[in-house]
Amino acid sequence: MTRVVVTGAAGFIGSNIVKGLNARGIDDIVAVDDLTQGDKFRNLADLKIEDYIDADEFYSIFADGGFGKVDAVFHEGACSDTMEQDGKYMMDNNYGVSCSLFESCQQRGTRLLYASSAAVYGGSDTFRETPEFERPLNVYGYSKLLFDQRMRRECGTDFKRVKRQVVGFRYFNVYGPREQHKGRMASVAFHQFNQFREQGKVKLFGDYGGYGPGEQTRDFVFVDDVVAVNLWFFDHPEKSGIFNLGTGRAQPFNDVAVGVVNALQGGVPDASSAVQQGLLEYIPFPDALRGKYQCYTQADLTALREAGCDHQFADVATGVREYMRELARHFGK
Repeated sequence: MTRVVVTGAAGFIGSNIVKGLNARGIDDIVAVDDLTQGDKFRNLADLKIEDYIDADEFYSIFADGGFGKVDAVFHEGACSDTMEQDGKYMMDNNYGVSCSLFESCQQRGTRLLYASSAAVYGGSDTFRETPEFERPLNVYGYSKLLFDQRMRRECGTDFKRVKRQVVGFRYFNVYGPREQHKGRMASVAFHQFNQFREQGKVKLFGDYGGYGPGEQTRDFVFVDDVVAVNLWFFDHPEKSGIFNLGTGRAQPFNDVAVGVVNALQGGVPDASSAVQQGLLEYIPFPDALRGKYQCYTQADLTALREAGCDHQFADVATGVREYMRELARHFGK
């Protein structure tokens, strides 16, 4: 029987990975998280797991072999708040814990598939998995980059020195079900769903960084696609490395807004029409984000494709439509 561990299992991506494993008939899963924020339990309530253990207890027990043979760890547990200013906490939680887990996995013969972030690119305009393009704008991005750098040193730049599979995924702008607990860090699509229900319109940032209102452009990736790529590497234990996990397609925030409005009401061909109909409003760009905000991201998928992963990603219109239907089922229109 395959036994896996998912850290951050009650979080957004972690719970979706558990769901994806369950869909394959895998439920020998040790779920690791911190449920101080108690409502995150909802992300696990409809899933099948073997056991739950608090994050404060897990890492030392795992290092000592307390869980027996574990095939793989999906390490999604981290502080993902890009506005967090406590650098000590961020580095302890995202870098220090990950380093200890890597060492334990290598000692125990366990594969490690871990969450990195496109935040490592920060101010760059090229998003390729090589050091010259890595320019984080915040301590969150740096915490993720430093662990990627550690993996390059430990495993070799080609990851050929590693005893067991190690894969890092640089997630771009992920959206989809099970993110409701994230508050301000939830996706724009989630916030717009709530805005439309409450106010009959959605909101976006106005002009900033040389981009017009709502024209800041990101690589938006549906969480089901994120899970699919994680599981592809789970199926290919011989593949290791650091890979971008986005669609390879940059789309403006206006496309998200149009997708949300069309999914919930319909009849909006573009952002200009949404503005004219009072369905889209632009708000001033917040001072707190100035100089810390990526106005453009687009994953370079060359390395992913060369590894053999040919997964086809949903575009914004398709992914947002599916997401809005899911939210409407759970929270009402």
